[in-house]
Amino acid sequence: MAMDIIDYKIYGTETQFVEVELDPGEAAVGEAGAMMFMEDGIVMDTVFGDGSAQQKNFWGKLVGAGKRLVTGESLFTTVFTNNGSGKRKLAFAAPYPGTLIPIHLPDVGGTLICQKDSFLCAAKGVALGIEFQRKLGVGLFGGEGFVMQRLDGDGLAFIHAGGTLYVRDLAPGEVLRVDTGCIVALTRSVSYDIQYVGGLKSALFSGEGLFFAVLQGPGKVWLQSLPLSRMANRIVMAAPAIGGRSSETGSLLGAGAAGGLLGGLLGDDE
Repeated sequence: MAMDIIDYKIYGTETQFVEVELDPGEAAVGEAGAMMFMEDGIVMDTVFGDGSAQQKNFWGKLVGAGKRLVTGESLFTTVFTNNGSGKRKLAFAAPYPGTLIPIHLPDVGGTLICQKDSFLCAAKGVALGIEFQRKLGVGLFGGEGFVMQRLDGDGLAFIHAGGTLYVRDLAPGEVLRVDTGCIVALTRSVSYDIQYVGGLKSALFSGEGLFFAVLQGPGKVWLQSLPLSRMANRIVMAAPAIGGRSSETGSLLGAGAAGGLLGGLLGDDE
């Protein structure tokens, strides 16, 4: 079955959403919780697996759902079908500030390897699977990059990059070392491995983690400046209520510091 061809428009700059237009009978598949709005005439259905043509029988659906579970995603996917008589629109929103990337899968050889949290939505028929790395080092130390999602098909898919997007075309044999969380997607021709940062001092005090992802061309890679895990860590660090520490702005003695000092002085007088 051919993939549905969908028209789209991306809105916003820092926090984006994509509006897709469906002809009668066309459908799109979205990650759970990504839908922003849909017009009357569009029917939403939750399916086991990813709803692609490869999963028509029970075992196909079971295998597809299992693949999604391995990547940490839901067993179910939401399919939005235009059952109306005219064109209808729906929108999918990015989960946090960044950039939405439309990728026509035939332009990248029919397959795209994605970081597991980057997929947002696609034309119905795009198969969502997993891409296991063959090397043991990647499996043990890869962090976010160990189990990657794999998108197969001849349709349009949308992925999300946190912060600022950086796209790099690697020449044959060209090597790029990247923080594992900063990988958004890569073409299948790019080889991927894990490398120890080297040096005990660097490993302990650099704040960059113990391992790099080593990407080797040829092929294209999409990188993000703000991985969700990095943003979440900073939020936790800045939130005293959940175990972080306050980081007041302003003078050298911020409001929190001044309040703490005053409280200490009053306490000493009692």
